[in-house]
Amino acid sequence: MARYNWAEPDEELHQFVNDLERTAGTYLYGRRMYETMAGWETDPSFAVTSPSMRDFAQIWQAADKLVYSRTLQSVSTARTHLQRDFVPEAIRQLKGTTEDDILIGGPALAAHAFRAGLVDQCHFFLSPIVAGGGKEGLPRDVRLELELEDQRRFPNGTAFLQYRTRT
Repeated sequence: MARYNWAEPDEELHQFVNDLERTAGTYLYGRRMYETMAGWETDPSFAVTSPSMRDFAQIWQAADKLVYSRTLQSVSTARTHLQRDFVPEAIRQLKGTTEDDILIGGPALAAHAFRAGLVDQCHFFLSPIVAGGGKEGLPRDVRLELELEDQRRFPNGTAFLQYRTRT
């Protein structure tokens, strides 16, 4: 069985992520990522672990969530809407009517957004471990030019890179 405790952020890294996510008005998720993230609302033990965990739970619960799945029958969290199909034009309209950020969780859904030209910015967190396997983080059939906007190194060895897509 794989162990992923190496991916758990320390307080400094978690607070940095919180500050990035604080601008989110809407999260876009596939089924698996949604089921993973739903614990931030459905499992009260998450919020009592640390101040940064409590802060993230509040940030996550305050945002709208759109879950794209053909197999999920219902959602278990507030402010969450189930969509059967990813419709790029609907996301373009959402982008045009909100000032808040729209964040995408999950590589398959992100691949659809990359292909549709919906991604304005990419945030990468690189951890100092090679785990191998899993889904690819970026789609194979998309080429984008990126411009580095920000970078940061953390004491635990994690590196953050922020890129803006060039059009």
